[in-house]
Amino acid sequence: MCRVGIPNLRTPLAAASERVRTAAYYARGKTGGNDRRGRLIVKAKFLPVILFLFLLASTTVCMGKSGTITYDIKLNAAKGAKNARLWLPYPLSGKHQTISDIHVSGNYGNWAVYHDPKSGDTYLYAEWTDIGSRPSLVMSFHAVSENRRIGNLEDSAKPVPETVEKYLASSQWLPASDYRRLAAQIVEGKKTYLARVHAVYDWVIEHTFRDEGVKGCGLGLATRTLTELKGGGKCADISSVFVTIARAAGIPARDVFGLRLADPKSRDITTAFHCWAQFYLPGTGWVTADPADVRKMMLDHHLRLKEAGKWEKFFWGGDDLFRVALEKDSRGVVFNPPQKGEPLSYFMYPFAQVDGKSLDYFSPADFSYTVSFKAD
Repeated sequence: MCRVGIPNLRTPLAAASERVRTAAYYARGKTGGNDRRGRLIVKAKFLPVILFLFLLASTTVCMGKSGTITYDIKLNAAKGAKNARLWLPYPLSGKHQTISDIHVSGNYGNWAVYHDPKSGDTYLYAEWTDIGSRPSLVMSFHAVSENRRIGNLEDSAKPVPETVEKYLASSQWLPASDYRRLAAQIVEGKKTYLARVHAVYDWVIEHTFRDEGVKGCGLGLATRTLTELKGGGKCADISSVFVTIARAAGIPARDVFGLRLADPKSRDITTAFHCWAQFYLPGTGWVTADPADVRKMMLDHHLRLKEAGKWEKFFWGGDDLFRVALEKDSRGVVFNPPQKGEPLSYFMYPFAQVDGKSLDYFSPADFSYTVSFKAD
């Protein structure tokens, strides 16, 4: 949990760790002393050392960005409705996040948590079989988000593990087999695994754009994004393009569906749903890449492609933003118990049906739900 920020050189040394106090004391005793205003004075040549130790202490004490996330759901059920059902992503701890203190309350008839071993989806299911009042449910959990950045991407050039091979598959939602020729052109001349996946990342950034007219995070259909929308879309659309072409190039890749906060302050985060991508690099493991956020920054800062290098680097190989993964590779979703109608393209938002009719999760007010964050 992050309890302190970077210490200020003017703050008391007692606020830092024991080893920093020792180093500062040594520097003070050997090179200077306290002036009448009580400030620590050291020779200029020691300043970089002291700064480094203070930063190191901050890193040691601050292990991650953290807070409590709360879903407040009040389903819009018409008068006379008889049955309502809700499916909600149920977060789990992982390599870069720690989930705890999960609480569920509401006026539901029953609820349970289900896990699909085939897809890996884990979700809460709640049901209202006798609607006397507006169906409501609150789920809260504490999340610690760790830095996802990987400093050294090691490419061992070894075959991918058998358990990872499924992330090469082509499907209705990620039609990799339709893009093998394009993928071959994109990675032509790239001799290493890492060079090939970076070529895909660069191509996706160059050939897509963020379209603010798209609802929510988009439908997450690669072919629709590249043809009907001419490269335009939101995060689920652009990430689906990356995952599809990466798989077509022989690179295991998957979508990650979750929440992303650039500045984790206490506030309403209903619009913070976000989709990013991961690719598997033999020798390193799963690596985060977010071409959709590059395109978002280009739009927000009015940048041309040649001016986006800073953001291309920032969103390659992971970042230190507050991210909570809710589901991974959640495609063509059929729940247990199953929903009425077609499989979901992806599962990230709350999903509900009233008397078998799906509510619009792209419209929180019509659904309705809110998501809030309270920072530690």
